[in-house]
This record gives sequence, structure tokens and C-alpha cells, in this order.
Amino acid sequence: MPPMFGKVAYGLSIGGTVLTLALRLLGADDTLTFAVAALTILGLAYTLGHATEQLGMAAGPRIGGIMNATVGNVGEIIIAAFLIMDGKIELVHASITGSIVGNLLLVLGASLLVGGIKNGVQSFDAQATGMNAASLILATIGLVVPATFAFLIGGGETTAPGDPEFFRVEALTVGVAILLLITYAAQTWFFLRSPESPTAGHAPDEVPDWSWKFALGILLAAAAALTFASEVLVHTLEPAVASLGISEFFIGIIVIPVIGNLAEHVVGVTLAYKNKMDFSLITSIGSATQIALFAAPVLVFFGLIVGNPLTLVFTPLEVVAVAVGVAIASYIALDGKSNWVEGLQLVSVYVILAIAFFFLT
Repeated sequence: MPPMFGKVAYGLSIGGTVLTLALRLLGADDTLTFAVAALTILGLAYTLGHATEQLGMAAGPRIGGIMNATVGNVGEIIIAAFLIMDGKIELVHASITGSIVGNLLLVLGASLLVGGIKNGVQSFDAQATGMNAASLILATIGLVVPATFAFLIGGGETTAPGDPEFFRVEALTVGVAILLLITYAAQTWFFLRSPESPTAGHAPDEVPDWSWKFALGILLAAAAALTFASEVLVHTLEPAVASLGISEFFIGIIVIPVIGNLAEHVVGVTLAYKNKMDFSLITSIGSATQIALFAAPVLVFFGLIVGNPLTLVFTPLEVVAVAVGVAIASYIALDGKSNWVEGLQLVSVYVILAIAFFFLT
């Protein structure tokens, strides 16, 4: 990314955090506070991503990619946690769906588009990408089965905790969540232990701009600021949505994931532009896998702890969106090669889904 972009992002991180705090203490207009908090999260997401990239340079593309995916998802997980505490379960479902679809279609699509325009046909490790794709298919099954089960027994979102139908759906959700976590742990272990692709890695002359201690300090500070900004965003969400005339569902499935995924956007596109496709795909597809296999199950258990149970019963359109995203991303990853047309196709599918979600009331 150009140095000027980074300076703007750092300015948003520091200035936005201070301004958000001031607006919150002064009880300013909720819409204004929401907008400032959203811009602050954008800057903090980039700062987190850059600090993680600096830490990951010495560790190699695999550990670096996992680190970037993990830290890049911190914002979404924090926002979802505050939404769960507020009892906004439908918005959590929307944000999980939007994060998976956004990474598979928008982030990956933009990376392939920019990388293909700059470098032509690009190659990557098809085995590693295929493993992530298989895990995403498993995650899709983990969404389809609870939704179908809830429909068959009448235990959807209209039931309340304590109802027999809800208890059965919740039990299935916990079982699926445990299996997804086990699968993610096993996949990560296998991924780190398998031989590295010869196309992976940083350029020999590429060195970090920051020391690891400085990068770690920036990462921790940005994560703390991100927690505060996320709390403000959730607190002002409802009144801001009412004044803007946009549905909460669209905010949850499109706007919040785009804000939270900025780190993946910036890092994924930058790496693809530099023709480092293994690292780029670990960042985008790996992030979607982590949301599906790690973040969603963790949020399920967090909901149990705070007394607002989160089931894996998603709406039909949400399940279709995830299934479509997984199917087309998996198909493109089969041959280990990509081009800018495939990137454009992914972005086009994302826009189609976004339009559908916008008009869904």
C-alpha cells in the first residue's frame, strides 16, 4: 500500500479513537457517533493488519497468514460479542454470514482482480487452498443441517430459550460447534506441519519496517482501541439505522463485515499485487475458514456464558449466500491458478447478493 494510505489509516486510528471517546462522553448525536466509530474501526483494522504483517514476515507466509486472518477477524468477533450481549442474535447471524461471504467473494475477488491485472495468470498452492475449501464445505453443512432441523421441528428463531424445540436446536448447535472447533484445530496443525509450497514466502530482500516489539505494542494498543470503538458502534447502531432509513439486517450483513474485513482487504490485495498468491489466499480464504470453523463456534459458547444463546439457525438466503460463495471460490481454487476475470466474477456475485440483501426487509 502507498505510504500515504498508511498515514491516513494511522491518523484515523488515533484521531478517530480520541474523537469517538469525546463524542461518547458528550452524548453527541448517535448517527454522527456511529459514523465516527465506523471510520475509526476502518483505521484500526488497517493498523492491526499492518502490525500483524510485520510480525508475520519473520515467521513465513503460513504462520503470517494465520496471524493476519486471526487478528483481521478480531474486530468482527468483538462487534459480534457486543451484539450478543445486547440480544441482537439476528444481527450476529448476519455478520457471520457477511464475513464469510465478504472474504470469499469481495476480498478474494478484489485480490484476484488486482493481482491478475498486474501480473497476469498467477499460481498458488492448490493443496492448501483446497483444504480450506473442503473445510468451508463442512462449515456450510454445519449451517444447513441446524437450519433444516429447526424448520422440521418448528424450533426456529420464533421460539424462546426454555422451549423444548429451542433446547433441541441448541443441543445440536453445541454439538456442531464442538466438531467445527476440532476440525479447525486439526486443519491448522496439519497445515503448519505440511511441506511449504515453493511459490510461497517473502522476497529475500524484504525486511520488516518495525521491530517485533514495536509491532506487538501497536497490535495490542490497536486491539484495545478496537474493543472500545466496537462497543460504541453497537451502542449507537439502532438509533443510527433508524435515522438513515437502512435496515439493521443490511448493516449487519454488508456494512459491519466490510468495516471489520478492511485488514483482509488491504493485506490480501497488496500481496496479490506483489504476486504472493499463497499468502494472499491464506489471508482471504483462511479468514473465511476461521470465521466459519472458529469464530462462529466460539460465539456460540460466548452466548451460553452471557445468557443469550446463539444457535446456528440461519435464514434460507443466508445459507444460500454462504453455499454460493463456497461453491464458486472452491471451483476457482481447484486448478491452482487464477486470473483477473475470475476475480471480477467473484466480485460480481458479491454485488448480486448485496443487492438482494439491500431489498430484503
